[in-house]
Amino acid sequence: MTSWVSMASLLLVGLAAGSPHPTGSDPAAVHQEVDLIELNHFVDGDGREVFRQVIFYDWSNQHHRFHVRAWRLIKNENQVPKRRWNPDCHQCTWHDNGLLRQVSAPKMRETWTQQDPERVNRKLLPEDQRIPLFPIRTASQRQSENR
Repeated sequence: MTSWVSMASLLLVGLAAGSPHPTGSDPAAVHQEVDLIELNHFVDGDGREVFRQVIFYDWSNQHHRFHVRAWRLIKNENQVPKRRWNPDCHQCTWHDNGLLRQVSAPKMRETWTQQDPERVNRKLLPEDQRIPLFPIRTASQRQSENR
Protein backbone atom coordinates (compact mmCIF):
# COMPACT_ATOMS: atom_id res chain seq x y z
CA MET A 1 0.00 0.00 0.00
CA THR A 2 2.82 2.41 0.84
CA SER A 3 4.46 1.95 -2.56
CA TRP A 4 1.14 2.62 -4.31
CA VAL A 5 0.71 5.88 -2.34
CA SER A 6 4.31 6.86 -3.18
CA MET A 7 3.73 6.21 -6.88
CA ALA A 8 0.46 8.15 -6.83
CA SER A 9 2.09 11.13 -5.12
CA LEU A 10 4.95 11.10 -7.65
CA LEU A 11 2.42 11.08 -10.47
CA LEU A 12 0.56 14.04 -8.95
CA VAL A 13 3.80 15.97 -8.44
CA GLY A 14 4.76 15.30 -12.06
CA LEU A 15 1.38 16.48 -13.31
CA ALA A 16 1.48 19.62 -11.19
CA ALA A 17 4.99 20.50 -12.36
CA GLY A 18 4.00 20.12 -15.99
CA SER A 19 5.79 18.21 -18.69
CA PRO A 20 8.65 19.74 -20.70
CA HIS A 21 7.38 17.85 -23.75
CA PRO A 22 3.86 17.46 -25.11
CA THR A 23 2.22 14.13 -24.40
CA GLY A 24 3.20 11.72 -27.14
CA SER A 25 6.63 13.30 -27.42
CA ASP A 26 9.79 11.43 -26.65
CA PRO A 27 11.53 13.06 -23.65
CA ALA A 28 14.90 12.20 -25.25
CA ALA A 29 13.98 14.20 -28.36
CA VAL A 30 14.87 17.77 -29.20
CA HIS A 31 11.44 19.38 -29.45
CA GLN A 32 10.27 22.58 -31.12
CA GLU A 33 6.86 24.14 -31.73
CA VAL A 34 5.75 26.14 -34.74
CA ASP A 35 2.45 27.70 -35.77
CA LEU A 36 1.84 25.61 -38.91
CA ILE A 37 3.17 22.45 -40.55
CA GLU A 38 2.59 22.05 -44.28
CA LEU A 39 2.79 18.68 -46.00
CA ASN A 40 3.52 19.67 -49.60
CA HIS A 41 3.32 17.35 -52.61
CA PHE A 42 5.29 18.90 -55.44
CA VAL A 43 3.79 17.60 -58.70
CA ASP A 44 4.82 17.81 -62.36
CA GLY A 45 2.67 19.08 -65.23
CA ASP A 46 0.90 15.72 -65.44
CA GLY A 47 0.05 15.70 -61.74
CA ARG A 48 2.65 13.06 -60.82
CA GLU A 49 4.34 13.55 -57.49
CA VAL A 50 7.99 14.56 -57.83
CA PHE A 51 8.72 14.88 -54.10
CA ARG A 52 7.09 15.48 -50.73
CA GLN A 53 8.32 17.89 -48.12
CA VAL A 54 7.28 19.27 -44.75
CA ILE A 55 7.52 23.00 -44.26
CA PHE A 56 7.49 24.58 -40.81
CA TYR A 57 6.02 28.08 -40.42
CA ASP A 58 5.55 30.75 -37.78
CA TRP A 59 2.98 33.51 -38.07
CA SER A 60 4.35 37.03 -38.49
CA ASN A 61 2.12 39.58 -36.75
CA GLN A 62 4.14 42.33 -38.39
CA HIS A 63 3.59 41.08 -41.96
CA HIS A 64 0.27 39.24 -41.41
CA ARG A 65 1.48 36.05 -43.07
CA PHE A 66 3.32 32.82 -42.36
CA HIS A 67 7.10 32.77 -42.65
CA VAL A 68 9.06 29.59 -43.26
CA ARG A 69 11.40 28.57 -40.48
CA ALA A 70 12.64 25.33 -42.04
CA TRP A 71 11.76 22.51 -44.40
CA ARG A 72 12.78 18.93 -45.04
CA LEU A 73 12.22 16.38 -47.73
CA ILE A 74 10.22 13.36 -46.67
CA LYS A 75 12.39 10.30 -47.13
CA ASN A 76 10.09 7.73 -45.53
CA GLU A 77 6.53 7.44 -44.24
CA ASN A 78 7.62 7.84 -40.61
CA GLN A 79 8.43 11.51 -41.34
CA VAL A 80 4.90 12.40 -42.46
CA PRO A 81 3.17 14.63 -39.87
CA LYS A 82 0.91 12.69 -37.53
CA ARG A 83 -2.13 13.87 -35.63
CA ARG A 84 -1.84 13.75 -31.85
CA TRP A 85 -4.89 14.05 -29.63
CA ASN A 86 -3.50 14.78 -26.18
CA PRO A 87 -2.55 17.55 -26.57
CA ASP A 88 -4.30 18.26 -29.86
CA CYS A 89 -1.49 18.94 -32.37
CA HIS A 90 0.29 17.68 -35.46
CA GLN A 91 3.79 16.31 -35.06
CA CYS A 92 6.77 15.37 -37.24
CA THR A 93 9.57 13.17 -35.92
CA TRP A 94 12.87 12.24 -37.53
CA HIS A 95 16.46 11.28 -36.73
CA ASP A 96 19.14 13.80 -37.63
CA ASN A 97 22.84 13.17 -36.95
CA GLY A 98 22.11 10.97 -33.96
CA LEU A 99 19.41 13.27 -32.53
CA LEU A 100 15.71 12.55 -32.44
CA ARG A 101 13.91 15.72 -33.50
CA GLN A 102 10.22 16.48 -33.04
CA VAL A 103 8.28 19.48 -34.29
CA SER A 104 4.66 20.08 -33.36
CA ALA A 105 2.06 22.62 -34.44
CA PRO A 106 -1.58 23.28 -33.64
CA LYS A 107 -2.39 23.50 -37.37
CA MET A 108 -1.48 21.52 -40.46
CA ARG A 109 -2.29 21.89 -44.13
CA GLU A 110 -1.68 19.57 -47.06
CA THR A 111 -1.01 21.03 -50.50
CA TRP A 112 -0.35 19.81 -54.05
CA THR A 113 1.58 22.41 -56.03
CA GLN A 114 3.72 22.96 -59.10
CA GLN A 115 5.60 25.74 -57.32
CA ASP A 116 7.72 25.07 -54.26
CA PRO A 117 6.04 27.01 -51.39
CA GLU A 118 9.34 27.25 -49.49
CA ARG A 119 11.05 28.93 -52.45
CA VAL A 120 8.11 31.29 -52.95
CA ASN A 121 8.31 32.23 -49.26
CA ARG A 122 12.04 33.01 -49.66
CA LYS A 123 11.01 36.02 -51.76
CA LEU A 124 9.08 37.33 -48.74
CA LEU A 125 11.68 36.42 -46.11
CA PRO A 126 15.22 35.51 -47.25
CA GLU A 127 16.74 32.35 -45.75
CA ASP A 128 19.34 34.30 -43.77
CA GLN A 129 16.53 36.16 -41.94
CA ARG A 130 14.64 33.03 -40.87
CA ILE A 131 14.45 32.05 -37.23
CA PRO A 132 16.32 28.73 -37.01
CA LEU A 133 14.08 25.80 -36.15
CA PHE A 134 16.71 24.35 -33.85
CA PRO A 135 19.50 26.42 -32.31
CA ILE A 136 22.89 25.72 -33.83
CA ARG A 137 25.12 23.99 -31.30
CA THR A 138 28.80 24.79 -31.26
CA ALA A 139 31.48 22.12 -30.81
CA SER A 140 32.09 23.25 -27.21
CA GLN A 141 28.35 22.96 -26.42
CA ARG A 142 28.29 19.39 -27.82
CA GLN A 143 31.35 18.47 -25.75
CA SER A 144 29.81 19.81 -22.54
CA GLU A 145 26.55 17.92 -23.28
CA ASN A 146 28.49 14.66 -23.64
CA ARG A 147 30.20 15.01 -20.25
